[in-house]
Amino acid sequence: MDPTASPASAPSDPSADTSARRYASGRQYELRRGDALAVVTELAAGLRLYSRAGVQLTESYGDAEIPPGATGITLAPWANRVEDGVWHLNGKKQQLDITEVARNNASHGLLRNASYDLVDESEFSVTLEAAVFPQHGYPFLLRHRVRYELDEALGLTVRQTLVNDSPDPAPFVLGAHPYLRLGEVPSEELTVTVSGRTRLVTDDRLIPRSTESAAGDFDLRAGRLAGALDLDSAYTDLEFDGGVARSTLRAADGRSVSLWQDEHCRYVHVFVTDQYPGRSKAVALEPMTGPANAFNSGDGLRWLPAGESFTMSWGITASLGR
Repeated sequence: MDPTASPASAPSDPSADTSARRYASGRQYELRRGDALAVVTELAAGLRLYSRAGVQLTESYGDAEIPPGATGITLAPWANRVEDGVWHLNGKKQQLDITEVARNNASHGLLRNASYDLVDESEFSVTLEAAVFPQHGYPFLLRHRVRYELDEALGLTVRQTLVNDSPDPAPFVLGAHPYLRLGEVPSEELTVTVSGRTRLVTDDRLIPRSTESAAGDFDLRAGRLAGALDLDSAYTDLEFDGGVARSTLRAADGRSVSLWQDEHCRYVHVFVTDQYPGRSKAVALEPMTGPANAFNSGDGLRWLPAGESFTMSWGITASLGR
C-alpha cells in the first residue's frame, strides 16, 4: 500500500503468501477502529502509519522503500548508539558490528533489519515477536515482543516486552523511533514541547559526555517552533502526570499530536532534521528506557534476569478538534 494514498489496497489477510512480499517492509498489518488507522510492518515491528480522521499523525514511506531515518521502527536490545560498538561484560571486551559507519558506532540495536513473526492479531491489535540470538558482541538469547493496539480513549498504545531466554542476566535498553506530524501542516510551523528538565550533552559522534539543565535554546518546556530547531539530543528528568510523560507537537490552530511514555521510559530523544525525504523538517520523538551508550555509561541500563521479562509502554494521541 502507499500510505499517502487510500489504504484500501492493504492486504486484508497479512498472512496470505500472495501479498506478503509486495512491500519492502514485509507484511503489512492494518488496524482500524473508529476514525483511527494504524499500519504495522513485519520489518522491525515498525509503525508505518498512524492517522485519525484522515489526518496523518506520523511520517511514512512508500511500498518499495525501507524506513528512511529509522522511521517508526522498534529498538532492541539497545536504542540509539554504542560507542565504537564496544562494551565490556565481566571484564571481557564485546565488539558489536559497526552499523553507523560515519561515526563508528553500533546503532539502533540488533533487530532493525529483522523480520518479526505474527503472534496474535485481532481487529484492533497485533502482536509481533523476533528473537535476538547469541552473537559476537551480545552473547544472549532474547525475545522482543511488540503489541500495537487501537483504543477509543487512549489512541494508539504500544507495549514492548523483552524476555530473557538466556541462563544469565542480559543488559538492555528498549526504545522506538516514531516521527510525528500533524497532517499537511509543515512541521517547521509546529511547536515542540518536551517536559525534560535535563539534557544530555554529546560529542560530535552523538555520544553523551555530560548532562546539563535544559536552558536557553535547548529548553523545550515552554515550547519552541520546530523550524528554529536543529536538534539530536536526549532529555530526562521528565514530568510524569498520572504515570505518563508527554511530548507534543502543536499547530497554531490548537490541534496537537503527542507521544506519551510510561515511567519505565525516563528518556526521550528529540531529533529535528531537514534531511527527511520529501519534508523540509521532520520531528522524531523517541521513547527510551536509557540513552545512547548506556552499555558503557550505565545510565538507564537495566539487567534482565534469566527467565524474566520487562515491558515498557508508549503511544500516540491527538487532539484534532471537530
